[in-house]
Amino acid sequence: MSQFRLPLTVPAAWGLVYNPRLIFMAFLKYVPPMGIYETLYAFLAAFGKAMGEPGTHPWSQGFPRTDQLPGGPAMPTSITVAPDHLKYPKAWGLPALREAVAAYYRNHYGARITADNVMIFAGGRPALVATLYFLDRDIPVRVASTEYTPYFDMLERLGRTWSMTPSTVANRFTPPTEDYLAPAKAGRHLVMLSNPCNPTGVTRHGAELERLVKAASSEGTGLLVDEAYELFHDEPVSALRYAEDIDRSNLFVVGACTKGLQAPGIRIGWVVAARENIEILGNFSSFGMGGVSHPSQVYALELLKEERVTLARKAVPAFYRDQRARYGEAFAKLGLELFTGKGGFYHWCRLPGGLAAEELNRRLFKQGAAILKGTDCDMARKGADSSLREFFRFSFGPLKPDSFDSDIEILKGALRG
Repeated sequence: MSQFRLPLTVPAAWGLVYNPRLIFMAFLKYVPPMGIYETLYAFLAAFGKAMGEPGTHPWSQGFPRTDQLPGGPAMPTSITVAPDHLKYPKAWGLPALREAVAAYYRNHYGARITADNVMIFAGGRPALVATLYFLDRDIPVRVASTEYTPYFDMLERLGRTWSMTPSTVANRFTPPTEDYLAPAKAGRHLVMLSNPCNPTGVTRHGAELERLVKAASSEGTGLLVDEAYELFHDEPVSALRYAEDIDRSNLFVVGACTKGLQAPGIRIGWVVAARENIEILGNFSSFGMGGVSHPSQVYALELLKEERVTLARKAVPAFYRDQRARYGEAFAKLGLELFTGKGGFYHWCRLPGGLAAEELNRRLFKQGAAILKGTDCDMARKGADSSLREFFRFSFGPLKPDSFDSDIEILKGALRG
């Protein structure tokens, strides 16, 4: 029988009303929200406004600026929606968009791929979920112990077998490549990682990344790389630079328009993989997804025009490199210990004096601000017993340069108590 749970407290404006006479036993199994949403709900209850509204400081939020960056391309303000764009989209994605994605990796990384190696999804996370869902049941997944928050939810809800490689202070949140390639149990396995890493910003590149990609060409190892933050490393990094013959590998590269192309709201992502694996994912779409919004794909085509991409690949790394350095210098002066890598748009920080991130958030909520607690990035989900309880992820992704002084003052006040 389904376990009954009281509903979350939500604003009346949302149109949800709790009536005890309407209690019933739900047919669906309860699933909690991703960790960041628990923070957002708690913030809403404490501050009375949703994070992102005027007067709030979205340091917990994982999204980029959606306006034109210095030296970067302007964002398209309109598209033409023709009658054909209102028809059902193709299961694998708009052919022109699949080709544009393939051309992007060919032009900038020398990738040996075609449109047949690309499958379009409604963002990066659906691509990750679909890949994990169709993974053979006897293949376990290997992930770092400090990783992107929803990886835990994906693996658990899909009933996958998975193990962790330590990503801790001891190795500065950079697990050795050998730890990924030598899981506890022998046999086939899939390595899954975000690169650059969310939340730490640690980025695998060069010979280290090449070794992981080469391993995916063996019979025993696969590699699923989430490259949402590809453009936030100076210079941008992709595993596809090292793929000699993707059709003879179990390499899966997930990208999206959500971060580097600055358009999270259109919900367009993709998987690049062997043609055989793309066929499987496309077959799934034919009955389980039905394709992706046709107008959104048309907008994505505008974002991927070569002249725009060339500007973005220079402007995005430069802008966020400067933001990373600016906030990092100020944070160090506040007594925060930084373990941040050189990618992404987050700082990965340890609080001084044993202060827990949960307590820091309680203080920040009063000022209209919030961070992501380190415990939400702990794949072991140990809660108060986590070694990450004193860590937090600070996002400078959506912040305007002129918010810097007030950001630092708010954080300084919260640290003082």
